[in-house]
Amino acid sequence: MTLQELYANISGDYSRALGVLRIDKLIDKHIRKFPNCGVAEAVIAAGETMDPVKLFETSHAMKGVCYNLGLITLAELASELSEEFRPGKPRRHSDEEVAALIAKIAGLYSVTAEGIRAYEASL
Repeated sequence: MTLQELYANISGDYSRALGVLRIDKLIDKHIRKFPNCGVAEAVIAAGETMDPVKLFETSHAMKGVCYNLGLITLAELASELSEEFRPGKPRRHSDEEVAALIAKIAGLYSVTAEGIRAYEASL
């Protein structure tokens, strides 16, 4: 499987990742680290306590990582979550709605991580 095929399989934006990381070798290196980097797990853990500071920090970090890797849908979901908990801004969603958003992030992360592991196994 090629990197382009991986990105097609996980609904990622290969050209975005290439624009940021510049060469396939760096994309390969960083995309393969993603399933084990802990960023999604940190968001999920913060959601269990609904700690607003942790939710902002972890989702903001996830947004950056995902945008840089071309994982746009995950980045957009993380961005929505980080804006919900941005310091100084009033919340717009209930805890139940936030939990549903975190569940959506967790589900998409799981599918993405599985796709990356399949890519790695194909090498």
